[in-house]
Amino acid sequence: MYLHKKDIISAGQPIGSADKAIVFLHGRGASASDIISLNQHLQVNDAALFAPQATNHSWYPYSFMAPVSENQPALDSALSLLKDLTEDIESQGIPKNKIFFVGFSQGACLTLEYIARNAMQYGGVVAFTGGLIGSELKLSNYSGDFKQTPILISTGDPDPHVPVSRVNESKKILEEMNAQVSIKIYPGRVHTISKAEIELAKTLVFQLTKI
Repeated sequence: MYLHKKDIISAGQPIGSADKAIVFLHGRGASASDIISLNQHLQVNDAALFAPQATNHSWYPYSFMAPVSENQPALDSALSLLKDLTEDIESQGIPKNKIFFVGFSQGACLTLEYIARNAMQYGGVVAFTGGLIGSELKLSNYSGDFKQTPILISTGDPDPHVPVSRVNESKKILEEMNAQVSIKIYPGRVHTISKAEIELAKTLVFQLTKI
């Protein structure tokens, strides 16, 4: 088991002059620099960008569908790191309703778990192939009001790691917490981020393009 140290890379606008911030969370086996480069495709040009690096390139050791206890203490350490980063961004002048989250795969699962445990009005959330974490979802872990925060969750069908049933279950919980949730399921899509998903995120969450 492992804990995560505060190892965060940044890019984009300096936080002092940025209109918003985006926190990027990489997948298992990937890196902070991999995921932060996604903004070359999203093209959010007025944001300060941040991406923490997981110890051993993994936020938690087992599947996100494993019992939560099996993924400890790494999972709690990852959630704590995210909370600290969000508070750091806020302390530098960007309010939570201008903070966005973008995660892929394991990073998407961690993103959804973090925001559900700390629900409030964020700028928006993109979970490329993810769902809430645990063999069974414990509703008592989740509290707050998203105040219509836009959230996009996507996955392939079938996906080797994220079942569609968990995406749908996550959507229901987040909607009950007053989030505006869009899901998109791509039949036969491999475990990756497609151009179509990037365009959806730009439209639904970052509102860079018109619907």
